[in-house]
Amino acid sequence: MSATVSLLEELVGFDTTSSRSNLALVGRVADRFDGLGARIRLSHDDDRTKANILASFGPQVPGGIVLSGHTDVVPVADQAWSSDPFRLIERDGRLYGRGATDMKGFVAACLSAAGGLAASGLARPVHIALSYDEEVGCLGVPRLIDDLLAHEEKPALAIIGEPTGMRISDRHRGFLGFRVRFEGRAAHSSDPGAGASAIYPAADFIRFLRTIGHRTGVGVDGTTINVGRIEGGTAINIVPSACEVVWEFRPVTATDAAEVEALVRAYLMRAVPDDVRLSIARDIHVPPLSTQNEGAALAVATALGGIAPPFPMPFGTEAGFFQSAGIPAVVCGPGSIEQAHQPDEWIARAELDAADSFLARLIDWASRREA
Repeated sequence: MSATVSLLEELVGFDTTSSRSNLALVGRVADRFDGLGARIRLSHDDDRTKANILASFGPQVPGGIVLSGHTDVVPVADQAWSSDPFRLIERDGRLYGRGATDMKGFVAACLSAAGGLAASGLARPVHIALSYDEEVGCLGVPRLIDDLLAHEEKPALAIIGEPTGMRISDRHRGFLGFRVRFEGRAAHSSDPGAGASAIYPAADFIRFLRTIGHRTGVGVDGTTINVGRIEGGTAINIVPSACEVVWEFRPVTATDAAEVEALVRAYLMRAVPDDVRLSIARDIHVPPLSTQNEGAALAVATALGGIAPPFPMPFGTEAGFFQSAGIPAVVCGPGSIEQAHQPDEWIARAELDAADSFLARLIDWASRREA
C-alpha cells in the first residue's frame, strides 16, 4: 500500500460530515505536520468545535504556493452504500469511501508529500491549507486566508485540489444563497381583507426571479438563479402571516453578482406592500473564480503536470476566496466530480498516483532558486 493510500484510509476513517466536529482529524494531521517541523496554525470557528489547519514549510518569504483542500464531507444519510462509508475499501483499482474523491484524496497526497517538503531545502514556502465547512458554504476558508496573510508572507499562487481529473480549471461561477422572509398579518380566510397575505408577495417575488434567470451565456458561462425552498402558511382557512423563500444564484463574475443582488433588492423595496414586513439574509457567499491575472498560476500548474488547456468548472470552490485576497488561484486535483456526493464514492488509485507525481514536481519547483 502506498503512503498516500494509507493516509487516505486513515482520513476516511474520521467522520467529518459537516454537521460534526473535525477536531479529531485536525489533531492527527497537526501531529504529523509538527513531527516534520512545519509552522502550524489553527483557526477555529466561533464554537471552537471545528478548525482550519495551516502548515507552512520552507522560508518565510514572499512567492510561495498554497495547496488548499477541505476536511469536511457531505452526509451519507439516506444513501445506499455497499460498504461502510467510513472505511476505505479497494476493488479493481478503485478506492471507496466517503470523501475519497471530495476531497480527502488530495489531502492524503499533500500529507504524503509533506515529508519531502520537510526534507528539501525549499527556496520558496509551501503552505498546506485545510479548511472546515466547505460543503456548507465555504465557511472556514475566509478565516484561514486571514490567518495565512497575518502570519506568513503573501503567496504567489494557490492550487485548490478539488476533483478535476488533474485537469486545470481557471474559472467557475460563484454561489450566493439568500433567505427572504415576508411577514404579513393572519386573519380568518372568510375575510381576507382583514389580514395581509405573506404568500402573495412571495409568489410575485418568485416570478420576478424567474424573469432574471439565465441572464448571460449558457451553461457555466451563464448566471443562473434557482429557488430551492418555499415555506409559508399554517392552514387552508388562515390568511398566511409568514412565508420564506430560500433561493440562490450563481454569477459568472463579481460584477454579475453585484448587478443581480442590486436588481433583487430594488424589486423588493418597490414591490412588497406596506403591510408586509420584509427581511433579507445572505447566508452563503462563494465568490466566482475568473481568469483575470491568473496567467502565472496557470503556467505553474501546467509545468507541474496539470492537464491543459484550462476549462470552466460547473461547481464552485474556495479558489475565488484566494483570488479575492489577491492570491492568483487555479483548481486542479485528483478524482472525478461525478463520484462526489454519491453513494459508493470512489477515487481511482491511478488518480492518486498522478497527484503524487504532481506534488513531487512541486517540491522540485519550490526548491529551485530561480524564479
